[in-house]
Amino acid sequence: KQWYQRRVAITAGSLKLQKRLAASVLKCGREKGWLDPNESSEISNANSRQNIKKLIKDGLIIKKPQTVHSRARCRKLKEAKRVGRHTGTGKRKGTANARMPEKVIWMRRMRVLRRLLKKYREDKKIDKHMYHALYLQSKGNIFKNKRVLMEHIHKKKAEGLRLKALQEQAEARRARTKAAHERKLARSAQKHAEMFAHIEDNNQDEES
Repeated sequence: KQWYQRRVAITAGSLKLQKRLAASVLKCGREKGWLDPNESSEISNANSRQNIKKLIKDGLIIKKPQTVHSRARCRKLKEAKRVGRHTGTGKRKGTANARMPEKVIWMRRMRVLRRLLKKYREDKKIDKHMYHALYLQSKGNIFKNKRVLMEHIHKKKAEGLRLKALQEQAEARRARTKAAHERKLARSAQKHAEMFAHIEDNNQDEES
């Protein structure tokens, strides 16, 4: 009998039931609820949720405030890493390829180059033939980055314009040469005609 009374006293002192009911009513964990230690005798009499709600209303049971989980240190470290601190060999766990896979780098580069080619084709800066050739060259790892590709496009376009200008000059030169040749032939034909006419006149004079 003494053992039973002692157990009842311990149970009453621990307020196990009241903590469970308070956690259920407050919708939080058992450690989150605060029971007023000065009013433990009154709280121990509460054996239903209704009684617990009344005690909460009276302020004998309250929900503890949320503990601060600051990210200030984390943000500070992140900013330091952004400028290159804390990233030496001692801070690295995986291989270079595991930390930033070569495949991911390749995919990003291809997407950047193909996006640029598509934009240039839509803006009529390059035709479909040049687009196809540059697309295959990009796939063949010819261009290191977007800047190199843009420089190559400008160079190819400038070269194309130069070749076009040279072709036009050659065409004009051929046309001039042809016109001069035709004029020369016309002059030669006229000269021959005049010469034959003069010979015929002389023959007629001799016969008369």
